[in-house]
Amino acid sequence: MTKKKPDEAPAAEKKAEVVPLRPPRPCPICGKPSVRTAYPFCSKRCADIDLHRWLSGSYAIPVVENDEDDGEPGPGPV
Repeated sequence: MTKKKPDEAPAAEKKAEVVPLRPPRPCPICGKPSVRTAYPFCSKRCADIDLHRWLSGSYAIPVVENDEDDGEPGPGPV
């Protein structure tokens, strides 16, 4: 058997490289390419800006109010 030095990595480990399946998407806050560690943002700063917008109510889903509240019950479950 051939003895390997403890500090030598196998050939497969030397060539191992992570290949992304798709190109990086732009950051939704500033438009720079996103990074894996902060995906879908480009940095922790942009992620924190987005979190602040959610928590402060900047992002909201518009609600359409029904004016059909005339005191009569609507159709119930069958």
